[in-house]
Amino acid sequence: MAPLSFLQLQSWQEVHKIPFINPLLSLIFLISFLYVFKRIGSSGKPNLPPSPPKLPIIGNLHQLGTLTHRSLQVLSNKYGPLMFLNLGHRPTLVVSSANMAKEMLKTHDVVFSNRPKTTAADSLLYGCTDVGFSPYGEYWRQARKICVLELLSLKRVQSFQYVREEEIEALTKKIRESCNKGASVNLSEMLMVTSNNIVSRCVLGQKFEEEGGKSTFGHLSRRVMEHLGAFCFGDFFPFLGWIDVLTGFIPSLKATFRELDALFDQAFEEHNTCRTTDDEGRKDLIDILLKLKKKGMLDVELAQANLKAILLDMSVGGSDTTSTTLEWLMAELIKHPNIMKRAQEEVRMVVGKKSKIDVNDINQMDYLKCIIKETLRLHPPAPLSVPRETSASVKFGGYDIPQKTRVFINIWAIQRDPTIWERPEEFLPERFKDKTVDFNRQEFEFIAFGGGRRRCPGLTFGVASVENVIANILCWFDWRLPSASVQAKDLDMSEVNGITVSKKIPLYLVPKLHSP
Repeated sequence: MAPLSFLQLQSWQEVHKIPFINPLLSLIFLISFLYVFKRIGSSGKPNLPPSPPKLPIIGNLHQLGTLTHRSLQVLSNKYGPLMFLNLGHRPTLVVSSANMAKEMLKTHDVVFSNRPKTTAADSLLYGCTDVGFSPYGEYWRQARKICVLELLSLKRVQSFQYVREEEIEALTKKIRESCNKGASVNLSEMLMVTSNNIVSRCVLGQKFEEEGGKSTFGHLSRRVMEHLGAFCFGDFFPFLGWIDVLTGFIPSLKATFRELDALFDQAFEEHNTCRTTDDEGRKDLIDILLKLKKKGMLDVELAQANLKAILLDMSVGGSDTTSTTLEWLMAELIKHPNIMKRAQEEVRMVVGKKSKIDVNDINQMDYLKCIIKETLRLHPPAPLSVPRETSASVKFGGYDIPQKTRVFINIWAIQRDPTIWERPEEFLPERFKDKTVDFNRQEFEFIAFGGGRRRCPGLTFGVASVENVIANILCWFDWRLPSASVQAKDLDMSEVNGITVSKKIPLYLVPKLHSP
């Protein structure tokens, strides 16, 4: 039977002469209507993951401290491994457990493989036509295929061993000169220059240095990483993008892009005119890309801007992450002299009386590899994954995740999870001695290089550089802090926030030439 309308009820009341029923029925129907409306409205709402209380307009932005990965860990400890935030006008999901990362990257990887287009990435990476920040689709698949098969394969990485050896020789020469003076060295700066020179030569075919040996390319790379991790009003409040012009952020992006683009133009011009080589083992990545393009061997048509974007990806990602890892590794060894002593004993025993360390030697340094893994666990170069974006609505972890939700995996939190790692805050390389977990496999409790389709393709390149540099500086030199009054255990380990998290205070150490 159809319900009576309000007018029909009025007529019924008049016919039956029932007093005062009109106001009473009106109140009852109003309450019933509001209840039904609320039920209908709530039933249409998605079942979102738990979320901290938010403020109007800014949402949860005020709850992010200066070190975002740490702030998110604290919030996730309270609200759970899946946490929904509103960062300004951007709905955001934070994943903070290995189990949730596994479900995301194995079961729902396609839906979570898109990238949001940020102001900095769009400005610096040629409209996000690189590999790291390009939207998920055919272009990204072809660009990644080029990187994995042609530019960053194991064979290609091995072919650059001569570059690593030459740059490490230059580094050890500088350190030896400091030994003669008995002076301390800014090891952070030295490691950054060496890492940048290795990457610059492998990618562009040459070093770009200022007077005094500082790397122009390196400082540009670090500036790009700072821009990509900086706060941008337009990314969180689209209607406030004009503020980024007033703050100087947009002009700074444009200035950095002009410098980078000029550097790449110079490199391409030199390759197109006089820098050609028939030696396959001495080809840099520009040589390889130009050869592939000339012979029509690329599955997708790439303009020079696309080539620059792909190369810039590897240049910036490869240099800053490597130097940051080396910096944290040496800082941890200084704080733990017994671990450094054991590592040096292993390296020196393997090398023996040889004057040069080769790849076969490094492959025998098992404890050194444990140290590198533990450094990457405790200090992942990028503690928060590069943001992803859902390409469709998805049921994930029992919750409804809307389309166009930004997603961060808190790698830093997962790799310090006390339910997975024993004494997670301590630097214990021995934990990897008998542990099968490894960053080369899809181990979701150890994802320093990410996972799924968007996993870092430069893993092999980066690890090779770290292994070669650290083996040499541990083999040929002993290290101590400049001041005897500063205890190693009290070494400042504070961080600088960004896509990569480096030490806030550079690492100054005094080297001493090792005498057998």
